[in-house]
Amino acid sequence: MRHFGHIPAAARAALFHREPAVFTADSPADTLAVALGATLYSPATRPRLADDVRKQAARGVTSMVLCLEDSIDDAEVEAGEANLVRQFADLAAGSAPEDAGAGTAAATRAAVPAAAEGETLDETLHGAPAATGDLPLLFVRVREPQQITDLVARLGETVRLLSGFVLPKFTETRGRPFLEALAEAERACGRRLFAMPVLESPELLHLETRAETLAGIAALTAKYRERVLAVRLGVTDFCSAYGLRRSPFMTAYDVQIVASVIGDVVNVLGRADDTGFTVTGPVWEYFRPGERMFKPQLRRSPFLEGRAEDLRTTLIEHDLDGLLREIELDRANGLLGKTCIHPTHVVPVHALSVVSHEEFSDAQDILRPERGGGGVLRSAYTNKMNEVKPHRAWAERTLRRAEVFGVAREDVGFVELLTAGLAG
Repeated sequence: MRHFGHIPAAARAALFHREPAVFTADSPADTLAVALGATLYSPATRPRLADDVRKQAARGVTSMVLCLEDSIDDAEVEAGEANLVRQFADLAAGSAPEDAGAGTAAATRAAVPAAAEGETLDETLHGAPAATGDLPLLFVRVREPQQITDLVARLGETVRLLSGFVLPKFTETRGRPFLEALAEAERACGRRLFAMPVLESPELLHLETRAETLAGIAALTAKYRERVLAVRLGVTDFCSAYGLRRSPFMTAYDVQIVASVIGDVVNVLGRADDTGFTVTGPVWEYFRPGERMFKPQLRRSPFLEGRAEDLRTTLIEHDLDGLLREIELDRANGLLGKTCIHPTHVVPVHALSVVSHEEFSDAQDILRPERGGGGVLRSAYTNKMNEVKPHRAWAERTLRRAEVFGVAREDVGFVELLTAGLAG
C-alpha cells in the first residue's frame, strides 16, 4: 500500500516531487509507525465490515481499528468477536459473505461508515463500491487481555491479516497483562503483532498522579519496545473526567486541562532521543454541519490561488476547518497521525502530512554529511535560519515522514493535495 495510492498515477506524479513509498504490513516498525496516518475506527459489530474495509482501503485509508470496546454495547461483545472472525475469513477469501447476520443496535447507530447522502466532500465515503486492493493495516481494540489470545486462536490462518491490538485505558498496572497476552499470542501464531496503547485513564489526567503514572507507562513500554508501534491519546475520556466536551470550533489545545496532558505525554514518551514513540493525535468528533458561532478558521487566499473556493466552502460547511487547525497543532506539538471516526477526516489528515518542498529542502541541507560539525546556514528558500545541530532531530523526523507521505512539488500546496485526494 502507499499513501495517495488511490489516485491515478499521472495525477500523483504531477503532485509529488518525491512520491510516497510503498510499504506493507511487514515493513519495519519505525516505517509503519509513521505510515499509520489517519487511523479509521469502526465498530466490530458492523454486518458488512469486510466490505467496509475494502471500500475504505480503495479510498486511501491505510490503517483501521475494529473496535470491541467503547463503540459497542457491553451486551454485544460476544457477537462482535464472532463477527470479526467471520469478516476476517471473508477478507482472506476476497469475497462478500453470504450472510453476515443481522445488524446490531450499535452497528445501526455507528457513524463509520454512514449511509450515502450526496456527491460533495462525502464522496470519500459515499461513492460506488471500490474494487478490492491492498488491505489496510488492521488492528482490533479489545477490552480485556484474554481477548487477545482467544481472538488470535479463533482467527486461525486469517491472523495473517492482523497487524495488532489497541490496548485501552493503559497504565503500568493495567497494561502489563495486555502486553504479556500479546507476547503469548505472537508465540502461538508465529507472527509479529503490535500493540498501540491508549492513554486515557484518570490517573494520567489528575495532576497528583500524572508523573508517577507516566513514569510507569514509560518503563513498561520500554520493556516491550519492539511490540509498541505507537501511543494513542484518549482525549474524549480525558474530557469526560471533568464533564467537558469541546465544540467543533475548538481544538483539543483550547481545552487547557487536555493540552497540559498532551504536553506531558509528549515530554515523556515522544522524545527524539531513541527512547520515544510515535504519539498520535486525538480524535476529531464532528462530521456533520451545525450552526456556527465563530468565524471560519480557513483563510480564503490559498483556495483562491488554487481555484478551489467551492472546496473551502464545503470544508467549512462540514466543520472540517476546525479539524484542519487541530491537525496543524498536532504536528506542532509533536504528534503524528490521528484517530478518525469518519472517512471524511482521512484525506485532510493525509494531505497535511505530506512534506512540503521547502521542509524537504531544509531537512536535506541540515543532514548533509559535510554539516556534521554543526553551524548555521541560510535556507535555500532564503527565509529562515537552519541551525544544524538543534534542527537535526527535526530534519530526521521530516525525512521519515517524507518517505511514507511523499514530498510535494514546489508549486503544490495543501489545497491541491486535498482536492486530488478527495477526487481519488
